[in-house]
Amino acid sequence: MRIKITGGRLIDPFNELDKVQDLYIEDGKILARGQAPEDFVADEEINAKNQIVCPGLVDLRARLREPGFTHKGTVASETRAAVRGGITSLCCPPDTNPVIDTPAVVELIHQLAEKSGMAKVYPLGALTQGLEGHQLSEMNELQIAGCVGVSNDTAAVSTDVMRRAMEYATSLGLTVYLHAKDHGLSNGGYVHEGVVSVRLGLPGIPETAETIAVARDLQLIELTDIDAHFCQLSTASAVKMIARSQYDGAPVTADVTAHHLFLTELDIGYFNTQCHVQPPLRTERDRDALREALVNGTISAICSDHQPHDIDAKLAPFTSSEPGISALETLLPLTLRLVEEDVLSLSDALARITVLPANILGIDAGTIHVGAIADICIFDPESYWELNHDTITSFGKNTPFLGWDLKGRVTNTISNGRIVFQMEPGVIKNKALQVYEEVTP
Repeated sequence: MRIKITGGRLIDPFNELDKVQDLYIEDGKILARGQAPEDFVADEEINAKNQIVCPGLVDLRARLREPGFTHKGTVASETRAAVRGGITSLCCPPDTNPVIDTPAVVELIHQLAEKSGMAKVYPLGALTQGLEGHQLSEMNELQIAGCVGVSNDTAAVSTDVMRRAMEYATSLGLTVYLHAKDHGLSNGGYVHEGVVSVRLGLPGIPETAETIAVARDLQLIELTDIDAHFCQLSTASAVKMIARSQYDGAPVTADVTAHHLFLTELDIGYFNTQCHVQPPLRTERDRDALREALVNGTISAICSDHQPHDIDAKLAPFTSSEPGISALETLLPLTLRLVEEDVLSLSDALARITVLPANILGIDAGTIHVGAIADICIFDPESYWELNHDTITSFGKNTPFLGWDLKGRVTNTISNGRIVFQMEPGVIKNKALQVYEEVTP
């Protein structure tokens, strides 16, 4: 399919491009920018005037719930939600049912993603068999099957097993994705240990549950010389430790969830289960430190940590509710809000959800240079829209951002040179809110 995108503001952080140019796509790749190639005739033309054209977003962490939990979401439903949010590549953690610890499960996920035909899915393999923390998984076979890294997700791993796992991963050149959590100190907690946990009478998780785990893993990284990525940092102290390690030359990167950049323990209010997340929402000081770490580069990427849930999962009492936020469709607008609040420039913000997470995953994505795979996100930066049950495509409607007016709405998403999501301008109900009518490709 030949596609011409006209009049858009092209922003490609990798190539330091920020210019109004036309873009030409053919055979699934970027054919040209600016001047039309000779004899080029478009099968489809997209008018992107007053809109931003950027690389398709790359999400470092999104649970798709399939295989195993299809009442919460499927690969088809959640990749459809992903492209609705401009995401063309996403990384799936290994805590599916069955766990991603065999090539057969990896192949199943690839088949489901290919059948859906929406966003690309890159699985992480389990670090240990069944995520049980005892016997190492067959990492070599998982890598051959297509896993981009290994992780034990949030399950506990003893120090000796983690060392052996890192040594094995080092021999294969695999990145280990780490969730810094000392399970003994966490002790079944639900919220940050502090004034809110005391007021609500909820078991708390101290910041040391994160920092002690970070300290241990940093020592093992130095010992094994493994490429490591810390997922979902949540405390100021952990950020300082990572920054020092990076300064000393450790091969370490880190990410943060979008909701940890905006919400704090105070947003839990009176047992708001929509704010039940792991790691827990921390203090305002922690939130500000996470933002500062984005600015100085200690934290490379922003992820959604998408976890769709059925309605009942959040209707239970706080301690019985399931943690997590349905977050694919808020990744872009929340990142753009950091630009509105003068935390990041537009190019830097887009880099945190395109080329930088792509580099961490080691995949060919996140750029729109000539010859690159045509994964494109087009969005209207001035369009306001309300997040509600009707505007969420995901099976999961569980989010603390319900009712928020968000700025920045995806109008077109292209994956592998094919239009997988498109909206056409509709009726403007008021001066602040641009409403679009969805058009199924």
